[in-house]
Amino acid sequence: MSTPAPDVLLADCPARSALELIADTWSVVVLVGLAHGSQRYSTLLERAGGISKKMLTQTLRRLGDAGLVARPATRGGDYRLTELGVSLLGPITALTAWAEEHAHELA
Repeated sequence: MSTPAPDVLLADCPARSALELIADTWSVVVLVGLAHGSQRYSTLLERAGGISKKMLTQTLRRLGDAGLVARPATRGGDYRLTELGVSLLGPITALTAWAEEHAHELA
């Protein structure tokens, strides 16, 4: 007997909370920013144009709580993707490539 596929149309679908976490712009930007290796907070803030300190902090905290980003144990340390975070890079890369290719059509 096979397990039914998740139905994100249902309010109690577990995949929905995962989508809510990774579907916001800043989550994607931070994950892409960490795709090529660990980064200090200040470097992420500088590279992610337009993000406020408060939003970066909140985003890193949410991604850390979800197990996608490893936060430094001490102040001034580097943030890095966890194994779970790395596994998300394929879908995010495909999504960002699609967005770049079709941005002019969506405007």
